Amino acid sequence: MKSVLEIYDIHKKERKTLAVFDELIEAPNWSHDGKFLTYNSRGKIYRFDLEHYKSTEIYTDYVNQCNNDHVLSPDGTRIAVSHNVKEDGLSRIFIVPLQGGIPQLITPLGPSYLHGWSPDGKTLAYCAQRQDSYDIYTIPAEGGNETRLTAAGGLNDGPEYDSRGEYIWFNSVRTGMMQAWRMKSDGTKQVQMTFEKDWNIWFPHISPDGKKVVMLAYHKNDVKPYEHVPDKNVELRLMNSDGSDMQTIVRLFGGQGTINVNSWSPDSCRFAFVSYK
Repeated sequence: MKSVLEIYDIHKKERKTLAVFDELIEAPNWSHDGKFLTYNSRGKIYRFDLEHYKSTEIYTDYVNQCNNDHVLSPDGTRIAVSHNVKEDGLSRIFIVPLQGGIPQLITPLGPSYLHGWSPDGKTLAYCAQRQDSYDIYTIPAEGGNETRLTAAGGLNDGPEYDSRGEYIWFNSVRTGMMQAWRMKSDGTKQVQMTFEKDWNIWFPHISPDGKKVVMLAYHKNDVKPYEHVPDKNVELRLMNSDGSDMQTIVRLFGGQGTINVNSWSPDSCRFAFVSYK
């Protein structure tokens, strides 16, 4: 299998291939200065320079089983990653200097899968299994006590903050189909934002200007509502942040790894994703 790192321009309505890799790469983030992407591959985190189209590994010491849930800090100095620890194989969240360095453990409990970092840099948002339930939690970015934000039945996943820190977008299977939701950053006012009958909607990513949301869609015949698996024919959807004007903009072979984390460019004109061959 080959991995194709791509960007999509929402105004030109064009796809552009940046690089093709012979190994699995997943989940690009776009840097806040617009100069590079980060992605995970083979348990490591890499930086892809957008001027020279070259990848370099970010040193993360013993954190070497990173999955596709990672986010850059708002000030651009650190990256928070989800790493499957060797003791029990469960994912926990660590923070590492972006230039490379020694990781700091943030979530002692696992599994925990990172998806959001508040714009003031103070809080992380993540999906975690506690007892038998997968829900959305927040925790101080320097570590501390976690706070549970959702308690609806079934999987609640993919939480990320808007650029003002007012809302957290996420996806939830509580209605029977996986759909996009939005809530206040304290967990109140949980509102369903998509109402697809034939498609399961995953990982709604809000643009920096707060106007657009890009998300992943699986047809209901291809997956169970709680599954986000690889190797499927999927769609990338774009809609306004008020839930209007939903449209399919890209059809591709992918799924898991395509767009797990926010990958919008700072100017809100483009986003990065991965397709597979």
